[in-house]
Amino acid sequence: MFKGCYTASVTPMRADGTVDYEGLERLIEFQIDNGIDGVLAVGTTGESPTLLWEEHNEVIERTVKVTKGRCQSIAGTGSNSTREALAGTEHAAHVGADAVLLVDPYYNGPSSLEIRREYVAPVAAEFPDMPIIPYIIPGRTGTMMHPEDLAMLFEQYPNVSTVKEATGDYDNMAKTRAVCGPGYTIMSGDDDRTVAMMKRHDIRAAGVISVMSNVVPGPLTRMTHALNDGDAATADRIAADLAPLLGIVGVTTMENSPKGVVPCKSRNPIPVKSLMRLLGMPSGACRRPLGKLTPQAAVIVVAAARQVWANDPALLQPIGDAFGVDIEARLADQSAIDALVYSEY
Repeated sequence: MFKGCYTASVTPMRADGTVDYEGLERLIEFQIDNGIDGVLAVGTTGESPTLLWEEHNEVIERTVKVTKGRCQSIAGTGSNSTREALAGTEHAAHVGADAVLLVDPYYNGPSSLEIRREYVAPVAAEFPDMPIIPYIIPGRTGTMMHPEDLAMLFEQYPNVSTVKEATGDYDNMAKTRAVCGPGYTIMSGDDDRTVAMMKRHDIRAAGVISVMSNVVPGPLTRMTHALNDGDAATADRIAADLAPLLGIVGVTTMENSPKGVVPCKSRNPIPVKSLMRLLGMPSGACRRPLGKLTPQAAVIVVAAARQVWANDPALLQPIGDAFGVDIEARLADQSAIDALVYSEY
């Protein structure tokens, strides 16, 4: 059911920190106009941890309404509370989402057995007609469901036939394919690993649920479609041109604090939302406790975008056409760049 490119959409914010619902709909229209296969609402990139549930549900409802009959919609309904995941999935089913994404329960850290039995299975049993996509990302959750438990879920619940795989561990991905079989769908959760995951015969990913497709939906869709069609040359060319962007989903720098040198992680969605703001797209800032880029991180993000523009301006020009901006001028606007960063550690 799932293949190609799906955008893990940002949740745009107004200056006062409220959700920019009009901006959200403009972003979804941009995705659809550029051929995206589907849109994920309120995943990690959509800042699900800091949205109130009322906002969470409203973002999903509007996403479903705009995408209906035009591309697929996936609702992020995962939580570290099964009760919340059930309630969120009930709402998603009610408004007509095509699938839900369940991130592994963060912080309280249940075992793989518990994630399967006490979290995914209850949702799958309660909503047998709703495709359920487990989201495995131990670097953000501190826990993970193992391939063996994914396979057991697939055997018991036909609606749990897809995984978003963001472990970064190719051996784990290959084990998922081995134990779940050829009828199971693996979607990449890491932009920069998508090509390898789709090319490897022991993984055979069907596509990606992407962060950077917020910015370049058309090229990433064409890349994944080319791989699914066996056209590796076209996919490799697009991937090479996009490589600088695919490497900045998260940016880590070493910063000089008043007390010494410390590592600083600008984690998703800080880089992509910062880039979208710079390019003139509806985005706004991240909600606290996420903040701004460091000056060093901003240099990395802007340099990546400038390199992609130099590689092929057609990759970013759809933004200029859709939002009425001069991409080259915005990438050179130092005052706009300065607005994205902390002035000091």
